[in-house]
Amino acid sequence: MSITTPEELERLRAAGAVVQRVLQEMKRNVRAGVTTAELDALGDKVMRDEGARSAPALVYQFPGSSCISLNDEAVHGIPSDRGLQEGDLVKLDVTVEKDGFMADAALTVPVGAVSREKQRLMACAERAFAKAMLVARAGFRVLEIGRVVEREVRREGFSVIRDLGGHGIGRTIHEAPRVPNYPDPHASDILTEGMVITIEPIIAAGGGRAVLAEDGWTVKTADHKPSAHYEHTIVITKGAPIVLTAA
Repeated sequence: MSITTPEELERLRAAGAVVQRVLQEMKRNVRAGVTTAELDALGDKVMRDEGARSAPALVYQFPGSSCISLNDEAVHGIPSDRGLQEGDLVKLDVTVEKDGFMADAALTVPVGAVSREKQRLMACAERAFAKAMLVARAGFRVLEIGRVVEREVRREGFSVIRDLGGHGIGRTIHEAPRVPNYPDPHASDILTEGMVITIEPIIAAGGGRAVLAEDGWTVKTADHKPSAHYEHTIVITKGAPIVLTAA
């Protein structure tokens, strides 16, 4: 969507604030032995307390409130009785609906001590996001975001998962434009003031090819290498974008 009134911006900010509270509550409880279903229940309680709803459950009938993915699971992991283990990478991906508006963010959290490779992977996803913010401005083309993300990821010896990326958001989860993490020539839309999008580097330590798991939801790396995910919902301006889902 594109914001046209101050009221729309405030409602999106309110949805974004709930996303951040959910993420922080789940992050605080990430530790060995906790199940992904327990994390999901904590996040769901925050949503309900804030008068918000799970957007994936609302729009797509996702079997959980938030997507929680481990290690080689890149996105859309279903919460379950699977317990976290020392050394895991946990991807927490939260999208909420509040008062008719939606916001989306994700982060990657280590369980205890993780390998050097996993540490580098997490840092790379965040750094790729930060660098993409420099070209997420009115007048740039969407593909410039992907160019910056992929350049940073490749520089670190990792791969973007090309099947996955960012998107427009606002009234529903996935709106135009598509925001790839590589310079797709088809992503030629020009960013305009007020446009609401997500930027979300989803990267892997291996080749970056993705496969769909048997559960029909979870997307995993084909070579079983670990992945990392970092995301915020932003509003495009002439200068630095407004980050709706930051604390």
